[in-house]
Amino acid sequence: MLDHSSFTAGLVSFSVFSLFAVLAPVLTSLSISSNNDNDTTITFNRIAQVPTSSLATIAFITLTVFFRRQEGLRRILFLEGGLRRDSSLVRHRYALEIDKSFRRHLALILLPSLSLELVHKMIFFSSARVCIPFFPNMTRVDPWIAVVFVITIVSWVYRTGVFLLVCVLFRLTCELQILRFEGFYEMFDVESSQIEWIEAIFREHARIKRQLLETSHRYRVFIIGCIITITVSQLGSLLIVFASKSPKDFSNSGDLVVCSVVQLSGFFMCLLGAARITHRAQRVVSIASKWHIAMSCCPNRKFDVLPTRNRPENDGYISDYEHHVNLTLDESIDSNLLFLSPEAALASRTRQALVTYLQYNSGGITLFGFALDRGLLHILFAFEMTLVLWILSKV
Repeated sequence: MLDHSSFTAGLVSFSVFSLFAVLAPVLTSLSISSNNDNDTTITFNRIAQVPTSSLATIAFITLTVFFRRQEGLRRILFLEGGLRRDSSLVRHRYALEIDKSFRRHLALILLPSLSLELVHKMIFFSSARVCIPFFPNMTRVDPWIAVVFVITIVSWVYRTGVFLLVCVLFRLTCELQILRFEGFYEMFDVESSQIEWIEAIFREHARIKRQLLETSHRYRVFIIGCIITITVSQLGSLLIVFASKSPKDFSNSGDLVVCSVVQLSGFFMCLLGAARITHRAQRVVSIASKWHIAMSCCPNRKFDVLPTRNRPENDGYISDYEHHVNLTLDESIDSNLLFLSPEAALASRTRQALVTYLQYNSGGITLFGFALDRGLLHILFAFEMTLVLWILSKV
């Protein structure tokens, strides 16, 4: 249903999306009404349809762009050609991570949410009035009630599954880069100052950095769209819930509960994965600096020891500058100046250049230049909390 390998497959995928993400929610909203004019169950149900379909639309567009550019799910997950330069340990652990993500993370969110949705919809359809659209007088038609119930559940599963699938793909991409950074850290354990080894470190980091930029470019529209959609839907739901005077329980507001759980679970999966990879990337600077210091202070370096230059005798007058120089020379070892060999000096300058490069290229996942790290998460949390407190102050 998400295959875009050919024109026919793309047309079928778009048709299925239009059916379950657009037509089905509209059909069910027109078919269901309340027996009580003061009942807010229908209102809450229709409010929950909007963000669910919006997130599914954003995710579907993201997947469509992926498949058209990458030509398949395996290329999106770097399973075809993207892991050739990685070690066998990275490939093995990444395969385990793929299996765990689809079996545990996706199912861990989808199955409990589906159970809640089923329970709520059973309660919901037992009290709601179901009619055929444009025929309001034909109510309580048992076959039509069953059809609407099945369409509602299938539509919810499709929309939620599409949204969570993109979240899992983003998390898997972040996990792959985390595994690569763990292997990259081991390159600094080698006690080698050769220019070739430093160049190998630079090339490996450049490769990881290039894929991080590619990942940021792929998912930035999806992440920003999720931030806007979830913020508007949560705050809008909060306003409507507080404005309603009727009692709230799971039977009438369960749609908002399930919708919020799915939205926040999938979105926090993306944010935590991005924050982890960003801090792994920033940690490289600390490790490289320690490696540079350790290699610079290695006792096995070769030194060229130059004899002290003969200083002419004076008539007893010593300037302040000469006095300072004499004290410095006296504190040195045997009054000799130690100089690095040309090879060691070149290696030291190359290591320093590498550390400087890493300092200015330590970003992980970015959103139009802004690193998606814990600092940005704190800003988002403070912004959302400010809006919530403002709404509470108004109601």
